[in-house]
Amino acid sequence: MKIVTDCAADLSAEELEQLGIVQAPLFINFPEGEISATDISADDFYNRLEAMRPAIPTTAQPSAGIFAELYRKLAETDKDIFSIHISSGLSGTLNSAHDGGGQVASEAKVNYWDTLTLSAGERFQVMAAALGNKAGWSMDKIQERMKKIRENTELLYTLDTLEYLARGGRIGRVKALAGALLNLKPVILVDADGKYSTKGNGRTLNKSMAMIVDTMHEKFGNTPVWVTMIHGRFAEKADALATDLKGKLNVAKMDLVRISPALGVHTGPAIVGAAVLPMELMSDLVG
Repeated sequence: MKIVTDCAADLSAEELEQLGIVQAPLFINFPEGEISATDISADDFYNRLEAMRPAIPTTAQPSAGIFAELYRKLAETDKDIFSIHISSGLSGTLNSAHDGGGQVASEAKVNYWDTLTLSAGERFQVMAAALGNKAGWSMDKIQERMKKIRENTELLYTLDTLEYLARGGRIGRVKALAGALLNLKPVILVDADGKYSTKGNGRTLNKSMAMIVDTMHEKFGNTPVWVTMIHGRFAEKADALATDLKGKLNVAKMDLVRISPALGVHTGPAIVGAAVLPMELMSDLVG
Protein backbone atom coordinates (compact mmCIF):
# COMPACT_ATOMS: atom_id res chain seq x y z
CA MET A 1 0.00 0.00 0.00
CA LYS A 2 1.17 3.53 -0.81
CA ILE A 3 0.76 6.30 1.77
CA VAL A 4 0.00 9.82 0.54
CA THR A 5 -0.21 12.98 2.64
CA ASP A 6 0.25 16.73 2.22
CA CYS A 7 3.01 19.07 3.37
CA ALA A 8 0.85 20.40 6.22
CA ALA A 9 1.87 17.24 8.12
CA ASP A 10 5.33 18.79 8.62
CA LEU A 11 7.26 15.60 7.90
CA SER A 12 10.92 16.04 7.07
CA ALA A 13 12.43 14.87 3.79
CA GLU A 14 14.24 12.15 5.74
CA GLU A 15 11.03 10.91 7.36
CA LEU A 16 9.22 10.86 4.04
CA GLU A 17 11.99 8.77 2.51
CA GLN A 18 12.42 6.41 5.44
CA LEU A 19 8.69 5.76 5.80
CA GLY A 20 7.96 5.63 2.07
CA ILE A 21 5.41 8.46 2.25
CA VAL A 22 4.47 10.45 -0.86
CA GLN A 23 3.73 14.11 -0.26
CA ALA A 24 1.25 16.19 -2.23
CA PRO A 25 2.18 19.89 -2.41
CA LEU A 26 0.33 22.86 -1.05
CA PHE A 27 0.93 26.13 -2.87
CA ILE A 28 1.76 29.71 -1.94
CA ASN A 29 0.71 32.52 -4.26
CA PHE A 30 3.19 35.39 -4.14
CA PRO A 31 2.68 38.50 -6.31
CA GLU A 32 5.38 37.25 -8.66
CA GLY A 33 3.82 33.81 -9.03
CA GLU A 34 2.83 30.53 -7.41
CA ILE A 35 5.35 28.20 -5.80
CA SER A 36 5.08 24.86 -4.03
CA ALA A 37 5.44 25.20 -0.27
CA THR A 38 8.01 22.41 -0.45
CA ASP A 39 10.25 24.42 -2.80
CA ILE A 40 11.15 27.19 -0.37
CA SER A 41 13.05 26.98 2.90
CA ALA A 42 11.39 28.20 6.07
CA ASP A 43 13.81 31.08 6.52
CA ASP A 44 13.55 32.22 2.90
CA PHE A 45 9.78 32.08 3.19
CA TYR A 46 9.62 34.17 6.37
CA ASN A 47 12.01 36.72 4.87
CA ARG A 48 9.67 37.13 1.91
CA LEU A 49 6.58 37.14 4.11
CA GLU A 50 7.89 39.92 6.33
CA ALA A 51 9.11 41.92 3.34
CA MET A 52 5.56 41.91 1.93
CA ARG A 53 3.91 43.50 4.97
CA PRO A 54 1.22 44.68 5.17
CA ALA A 55 0.29 42.52 2.17
CA ILE A 56 0.11 38.75 2.57
CA PRO A 57 0.36 35.87 0.09
CA THR A 58 -2.46 33.40 -0.32
CA THR A 59 -2.40 29.62 -0.25
CA ALA A 60 -3.94 27.00 -2.53
CA GLN A 61 -4.63 23.30 -2.13
CA PRO A 62 -3.55 20.72 -4.70
CA SER A 63 -6.02 20.43 -7.57
CA ALA A 64 -7.99 17.27 -8.27
CA GLY A 65 -5.81 16.88 -11.37
CA ILE A 66 -2.63 16.87 -9.29
CA PHE A 67 -4.06 14.14 -7.07
CA ALA A 68 -5.28 12.13 -10.07
CA GLU A 69 -1.84 12.26 -11.65
CA LEU A 70 -0.19 11.29 -8.36
CA TYR A 71 -2.54 8.36 -7.75
CA ARG A 72 -2.20 7.18 -11.34
CA LYS A 73 1.59 7.09 -11.08
CA LEU A 74 1.54 5.26 -7.74
CA ALA A 75 -0.98 2.74 -9.05
CA GLU A 76 1.57 1.57 -11.60
CA THR A 77 3.32 -0.27 -8.75
CA ASP A 78 0.56 -0.60 -6.12
CA LYS A 79 -3.13 0.02 -6.69
CA ASP A 80 -3.88 0.32 -2.95
CA ILE A 81 -3.42 3.93 -1.82
CA PHE A 82 -4.16 5.54 1.53
CA SER A 83 -4.49 9.34 1.31
CA ILE A 84 -4.26 11.15 4.68
CA HIS A 85 -4.82 14.89 4.90
CA ILE A 86 -5.08 18.13 6.82
CA SER A 87 -8.42 18.77 8.53
CA SER A 88 -11.32 19.25 6.15
CA GLY A 89 -12.45 21.98 8.52
CA LEU A 90 -9.36 24.04 7.66
CA SER A 91 -8.62 23.16 4.03
CA GLY A 92 -10.27 21.77 0.92
CA THR A 93 -7.33 19.42 0.32
CA LEU A 94 -9.28 16.29 1.26
CA ASN A 95 -12.08 17.23 -1.15
CA SER A 96 -9.52 17.63 -3.94
CA ALA A 97 -8.10 14.22 -3.07
CA HIS A 98 -11.57 12.64 -3.32
CA ASP A 99 -12.19 14.34 -6.65
CA GLY A 100 -8.80 13.25 -7.96
CA GLY A 101 -9.38 9.69 -6.84
CA GLY A 102 -12.69 9.68 -8.64
CA GLN A 103 -10.88 10.41 -11.89
CA VAL A 104 -8.75 7.26 -11.55
CA ALA A 105 -11.30 4.93 -9.95
CA SER A 106 -10.67 2.26 -12.57
CA GLU A 107 -6.90 2.40 -12.03
CA ALA A 108 -6.45 2.77 -8.27
CA LYS A 109 -8.21 1.91 -5.03
CA VAL A 110 -7.90 4.99 -2.82
CA ASN A 111 -8.90 5.16 0.83
CA TYR A 112 -9.10 8.60 2.44
CA TRP A 113 -8.56 9.87 5.98
CA ASP A 114 -9.45 13.19 7.56
CA THR A 115 -6.95 13.82 10.36
CA LEU A 116 -9.16 16.66 11.70
CA THR A 117 -5.94 18.47 12.60
CA LEU A 118 -2.71 19.75 11.08
CA SER A 119 1.03 20.07 11.60
CA ALA A 120 2.43 17.83 14.35
CA GLY A 121 -1.03 16.44 15.11
CA GLU A 122 -1.43 15.34 11.50
CA ARG A 123 2.14 14.05 11.52
CA PHE A 124 1.42 11.55 14.31
CA GLN A 125 -1.43 9.98 12.32
CA VAL A 126 0.54 9.81 9.06
CA MET A 127 3.51 8.23 10.81
CA ALA A 128 1.26 5.64 12.46
CA ALA A 129 -0.24 4.71 9.09
CA ALA A 130 3.16 4.35 7.44
CA LEU A 131 4.67 2.39 10.32
CA GLY A 132 1.61 0.16 10.57
CA ASN A 133 1.79 -0.48 6.85
CA LYS A 134 5.47 -1.44 7.14
CA ALA A 135 4.55 -3.79 10.00
CA GLY A 136 1.99 -5.52 7.79
CA TRP A 137 -1.10 -4.29 9.60
CA SER A 138 -4.48 -4.46 7.90
CA MET A 139 -6.24 -1.27 6.86
CA ASP A 140 -8.81 -1.78 9.62
CA LYS A 141 -6.11 -2.09 12.27
CA ILE A 142 -4.26 0.96 10.95
CA GLN A 143 -7.40 3.10 10.93
CA GLU A 144 -8.40 1.90 14.39
CA ARG A 145 -5.05 3.08 15.73
CA MET A 146 -5.24 6.36 13.81
CA LYS A 147 -8.68 7.03 15.28
CA LYS A 148 -7.30 6.59 18.80
CA ILE A 149 -4.39 8.88 17.99
CA ARG A 150 -6.76 11.47 16.51
CA GLU A 151 -8.93 11.37 19.64
CA ASN A 152 -6.06 11.51 22.14
CA THR A 153 -3.65 14.04 20.61
CA GLU A 154 -3.64 17.56 22.04
CA LEU A 155 -2.25 20.29 19.77
CA LEU A 156 -1.93 23.79 21.22
CA TYR A 157 -0.08 26.83 19.99
CA THR A 158 0.16 30.53 20.62
CA LEU A 159 1.10 33.54 18.53
CA ASP A 160 2.91 36.76 19.29
CA THR A 161 0.68 38.61 16.81
CA LEU A 162 -2.78 38.04 15.33
CA GLU A 163 -2.14 40.05 12.18
CA TYR A 164 -1.43 37.09 9.91
CA LEU A 165 -4.47 35.07 11.03
CA ALA A 166 -6.63 38.16 10.61
CA ARG A 167 -5.32 39.12 7.17
CA GLY A 168 -5.60 35.52 6.00
CA GLY A 169 -9.22 35.34 7.16
CA ARG A 170 -8.59 32.39 9.45
CA ILE A 171 -10.22 34.06 12.48
CA GLY A 172 -12.90 36.68 12.72
CA ARG A 173 -11.52 40.12 11.99
CA VAL A 174 -13.47 41.70 14.85
CA LYS A 175 -12.06 39.17 17.30
CA ALA A 176 -8.59 39.69 15.85
CA LEU A 177 -8.88 43.46 16.15
CA ALA A 178 -10.10 43.22 19.73
CA GLY A 179 -7.27 40.86 20.59
CA ALA A 180 -4.71 43.10 18.93
CA LEU A 181 -5.98 46.18 20.76
CA LEU A 182 -5.74 44.35 24.07
CA ASN A 183 -2.40 42.82 23.01
CA LEU A 184 -3.70 39.35 23.86
CA LYS A 185 -1.80 36.19 22.96
CA PRO A 186 -4.40 33.47 22.26
CA VAL A 187 -3.85 29.79 22.92
CA ILE A 188 -5.34 28.08 19.88
CA LEU A 189 -6.40 24.47 19.42
CA VAL A 190 -8.12 22.43 16.76
CA ASP A 191 -11.46 21.19 18.09
CA ALA A 192 -12.94 17.73 17.56
CA ASP A 193 -14.72 19.08 14.47
CA GLY A 194 -11.37 19.97 12.93
CA LYS A 195 -11.76 23.75 13.20
CA TYR A 196 -9.81 26.36 15.15
CA SER A 197 -10.94 27.30 18.64
CA THR A 198 -9.45 29.46 21.37
CA LYS A 199 -8.48 27.75 24.61
CA GLY A 200 -7.77 31.03 26.35
CA ASN A 201 -5.87 34.29 26.13
CA GLY A 202 -2.73 35.40 27.93
CA ARG A 203 -1.68 38.99 28.43
CA THR A 204 1.87 38.03 27.53
CA LEU A 205 3.41 35.30 25.42
CA ASN A 206 4.97 33.71 28.49
CA LYS A 207 1.57 33.50 30.19
CA SER A 208 0.07 31.83 27.11
CA MET A 209 2.96 29.38 27.01
CA ALA A 210 2.33 28.62 30.70
CA MET A 211 -1.33 27.99 29.81
CA ILE A 212 -0.20 25.44 27.21
CA VAL A 213 1.95 23.67 29.81
CA ASP A 214 -0.84 23.63 32.42
CA THR A 215 -3.40 22.35 29.91
CA MET A 216 -1.12 19.54 28.81
CA HIS A 217 -0.42 18.61 32.43
CA GLU A 218 -4.12 18.54 33.26
CA LYS A 219 -4.81 16.25 30.30
CA PHE A 220 -1.89 13.84 30.51
CA GLY A 221 -0.70 13.94 34.13
CA ASN A 222 2.13 11.46 34.60
CA THR A 223 1.27 9.38 31.51
CA PRO A 224 4.36 8.78 29.34
CA VAL A 225 3.96 11.00 26.30
CA TRP A 226 5.50 11.87 22.94
CA VAL A 227 5.87 15.63 22.58
CA THR A 228 6.49 17.30 19.23
CA MET A 229 7.40 20.97 19.47
CA ILE A 230 6.37 23.30 16.64
CA HIS A 231 7.46 26.79 15.68
CA GLY A 232 7.87 29.08 12.67
CA ARG A 233 10.95 31.17 13.34
CA PHE A 234 10.76 31.22 17.11
CA ALA A 235 13.42 28.73 18.22
CA GLU A 236 14.18 30.42 21.54
CA LYS A 237 10.53 30.26 22.61
CA ALA A 238 10.26 26.64 21.42
CA ASP A 239 13.28 25.78 23.60
CA ALA A 240 11.72 27.54 26.59
CA LEU A 241 8.38 25.81 26.11
CA ALA A 242 10.11 22.44 25.70
CA THR A 243 11.93 22.95 29.01
CA ASP A 244 8.70 23.81 30.81
CA LEU A 245 6.88 20.81 29.31
CA LYS A 246 9.70 18.49 30.38
CA GLY A 247 9.28 19.84 33.90
CA LYS A 248 5.55 19.05 34.05
CA LEU A 249 5.08 16.00 31.81
CA ASN A 250 6.47 12.47 31.73
CA VAL A 251 8.21 12.93 28.39
CA ALA A 252 9.19 9.61 26.79
CA LYS A 253 10.10 11.17 23.44
CA MET A 254 10.47 14.75 22.27
CA ASP A 255 11.22 16.17 18.84
CA LEU A 256 10.76 19.43 17.00
CA VAL A 257 9.38 20.47 13.61
CA ARG A 258 9.16 23.80 11.87
CA ILE A 259 5.73 24.33 10.39
CA SER A 260 5.30 24.28 6.63
CA PRO A 261 5.41 27.66 4.89
CA ALA A 262 1.86 26.84 3.71
CA LEU A 263 0.78 27.08 7.34
CA GLY A 264 3.18 29.90 8.16
CA VAL A 265 1.31 32.18 5.75
CA HIS A 266 -1.54 32.24 8.27
CA THR A 267 0.50 32.40 11.49
CA GLY A 268 3.60 34.42 10.71
CA PRO A 269 7.01 33.50 12.10
CA ALA A 270 6.16 34.05 15.78
CA ILE A 271 4.26 30.82 16.45
CA VAL A 272 5.18 28.28 19.12
CA GLY A 273 3.34 25.24 20.42
CA ALA A 274 3.32 21.50 20.89
CA ALA A 275 1.44 18.34 20.03
CA VAL A 276 1.26 15.71 22.77
CA LEU A 277 0.22 12.07 22.48
CA PRO A 278 0.25 9.15 24.95
CA MET A 279 3.34 7.14 24.08
CA GLU A 280 1.47 3.85 24.36
CA LEU A 281 -0.31 4.64 21.09
CA MET A 282 3.00 4.72 19.20
CA SER A 283 5.41 2.60 21.25
CA ASP A 284 4.60 -0.67 19.50
CA LEU A 285 5.28 1.02 16.15
CA VAL A 286 8.46 2.97 16.88
CA GLY A 287 10.02 0.46 19.28
